Amino acid sequence: MKPAPRILVVDDEPLTLELIVEGLADRGYSIDVASSGTEAIAKAEETSYDVVITDLNMPGMDGMEVLDHFNENRPGTMVILLTAYGTIETAVQAVKRGAFDYLTKPAKLDEIMIILQRAEELNALKEENELLRSQIQQRFANIIGQSPPMQRLYRTIQRVSKTATTVLILGESGTGKELIANAIHFNSDRKDKPFVPINCGAIPEELLESELFGHERGAFTGALKERKGRFELAHQGTVFLDEIGEMSQKLQVKLLRFLQEKRFERVGGGRTIQVDAGIIAATNKDLEKAVEEGSFREDLFYRLNVIPMHVPPLREREGDVPLLIHHFLKRHCQEKDIPLKRLSKAAVETLDRYPWPGNVRELENLIERLVILTDGDEIDMDDLPPRFRQCQTTRPNSLLDISVGESGMDLKKTLDDLENHLIKEALRRANGVKNRAANLLGLNRTTLIEKMKKKKIVYPA
Repeated sequence: MKPAPRILVVDDEPLTLELIVEGLADRGYSIDVASSGTEAIAKAEETSYDVVITDLNMPGMDGMEVLDHFNENRPGTMVILLTAYGTIETAVQAVKRGAFDYLTKPAKLDEIMIILQRAEELNALKEENELLRSQIQQRFANIIGQSPPMQRLYRTIQRVSKTATTVLILGESGTGKELIANAIHFNSDRKDKPFVPINCGAIPEELLESELFGHERGAFTGALKERKGRFELAHQGTVFLDEIGEMSQKLQVKLLRFLQEKRFERVGGGRTIQVDAGIIAATNKDLEKAVEEGSFREDLFYRLNVIPMHVPPLREREGDVPLLIHHFLKRHCQEKDIPLKRLSKAAVETLDRYPWPGNVRELENLIERLVILTDGDEIDMDDLPPRFRQCQTTRPNSLLDISVGESGMDLKKTLDDLENHLIKEALRRANGVKNRAANLLGLNRTTLIEKMKKKKIVYPA
């Protein structure tokens, strides 16, 4: 149970103090008293109070000065004023200046209790709002962006998190797929259980099986004791399988069985282990193409691809680069105990135009480098690496730039050049994934492929 509010009663009249203190103490409140404003402030230096009930008219420091002190130094403390009838107008002014409420003398205990109850309810509401704000920040911790593609992604995260369905996160390297997986887990019913990530492309095949499923003692050379795998460690939580497209065919079979049955055997063991774990997979590969080529099992692809989520590349997130720059500047300056630096307007505009093939990871690495190597408080154009400065002058001003010849405008050729440009740009933005490129162009995949064949467009060129 939450403890009752701690209250400080301030009055130079002993009888008033006695009546209020006895009545509130009988109702379980923790009460301190002060006979002057100066004494009240001294007590507040030693003890934190939820509520201060103070007389308005006192010799020396009056109640208005007490109110001003708490407003400035203890803004979370609620101040209630006691006033005589002749000073009600002053008390009303005090409420406008931040007092929670006022009571006329002689104050009745039931009136005090009503105001205290309101104060407790308001405090509880404030605490609840603070908790909700912190939870929202945690749910999307380190995911920075307000562009329409990111807003759609946030909505998808919230919907997907309420289901127990397997999720496949698709996106280029450096787009922040693990952050998205974290957000899905934190928003789900599994948020109080472990989130266990594993990079399937960073671990050799002979070790990955043991990492995922665990092993029994003596299962192989060096297996000196039994070890639990990532799926067991994530029981009732979530496993994040990053770079799932790098998994071998042998492990794909075992993973498929686990996804279907939620059961497996450790390496070198015969005992079947049942586990309840949510599965989020991610890849920067075109798994449909991998299925066509035979390097990824079709049945596993369909089992993983129940809810596909596409993380947009940075070049498609209009307006997010300046937000990310500010976020990374603040983070790296704090981590390295360096005074906060800023980028000049020209530098921000240049970075905003850059296509970011390495996405958010490339941007963060650049900002960290600039924070360390740049002298002074402002990072300007001259501080940027040459490839970024070149971006300032090489970007075309208009799509029409590609279709105007020296001899005039040929409409057929102009439209053909424009279509070629749009197809190449869509392929670039989709990282060569034809389904996504076709969606960007509003075409069917087969129509896009036919146009590419006819125009002899190859990606990458």
